[in-house]
Amino acid sequence: MPTDECLFCKIVSGDVPAKIVRETDRTLAFRDINPQAPTHVLVVPKDHYPDAAALAAADEATLALVLKEAHEVAVGEGIADAGYRVVFNTGAEAGQTVFHVHAHVLGGRGLNWPPG
Repeated sequence: MPTDECLFCKIVSGDVPAKIVRETDRTLAFRDINPQAPTHVLVVPKDHYPDAAALAAADEATLALVLKEAHEVAVGEGIADAGYRVVFNTGAEAGQTVFHVHAHVLGGRGLNWPPG
């Protein structure tokens, strides 16, 4: 269920603009406003879940769709063959700043681990 305070719920509803990359009936993908790589797209379920753990516990099918859409974004952005990273930050200490589950799709440059 959407929440009035959630930035990503507002993007999903169209109340806050975003650069949309892909959209399905259950997911939305849009460019990160603070990109950490040449390609940095966020994939969110349209339904509100605070983090990846909550989504996994409540709706495995939607979690699978988010991951599928992350791959479709990589294909569409031309980074699938070279390689890309999909990241879910879960919780404030992991760097999550918007508490609506989202997958970061990153690519377009070497992504060594650990990041930095």
